[in-house]
Amino acid sequence: MHVVIMGCGRVGSTLARSLEQRGHGVAIIDQNPDAFRRLGPSFSGTTVTGFGFDRDVLREADIEQAAAFAAVSSGDNSNIISARVAREQFGIANVVARIYDPRRAEVYERLGIPTVATVTWAADQVVRRILPRDSEPLWRDPSGTVRADQIAAPPAWIGHTVLAMQERTGARVAFITRLGSGMIPSRETVIQDGDLINLFLLEEQEEAVTVALASGPEEP
Repeated sequence: MHVVIMGCGRVGSTLARSLEQRGHGVAIIDQNPDAFRRLGPSFSGTTVTGFGFDRDVLREADIEQAAAFAAVSSGDNSNIISARVAREQFGIANVVARIYDPRRAEVYERLGIPTVATVTWAADQVVRRILPRDSEPLWRDPSGTVRADQIAAPPAWIGHTVLAMQERTGARVAFITRLGSGMIPSRETVIQDGDLINLFLLEEQEEAVTVALASGPEEP
C-alpha cells in the first residue's frame, strides 16, 4: 500500500525505511530538504519539500492514492492539522498523529484521531525500569482508561485455564510468553509455571484484578 509520512526526523525516517522494507510505497514530506539525508541512499520512495498540511504538497505526495497517513513531525499543532486535512479533505481513514502533550493527545483521541503520545509512553517506560516490577503498566491508552500488564503466572493459577482466569478477574489474556515464545491462548489453554501473561484490563479494575490474581480461582 501507499503511505504518506509528514516529518523526516528520526521517527519519520525510521518509519519510512521500515515501511519500504516491508514492500510498501512511501512518500515523505518535510519542510527542510536536508532532513531527507536521514533516509539514506537506499531509500527509493518519494520525498516532497513543504508543509504536511498544504493540500498541494499532499497531492504531490500522492495522498489521493494513499491508504494511510502518519504525521510525526516535532510540532503537535502541525501534526494534528495535517492529520485532520488528510482525513477530512482527502478521506484517508487510517490516520495517526504523534503528539508530545499528553493532554492534547487525550482530546484528539476523543475526537476520533488516533495519536501516539510519545512523552507519556517514554515516561512510562522509564518508570518501569526505575521502580519495582509491576508498579506501572506495560501500556496505558491516552485516555487512561485501559491498561496492559505483564505478570508472571501467579502460583494460585498454575494448572487452571485462561477462561477461568478471565471469568474470575474480568481481565483479558492477550497473549502468553512460554519458554521464550509468544502464543495466543485459547479459552482452554492451561496456565503453566514460568508463563508470562499479558493482560488487558480497565484502570479502575486494577486493584480488584490484583486481588483476584493473588487469591486464585473461586472454590466450587
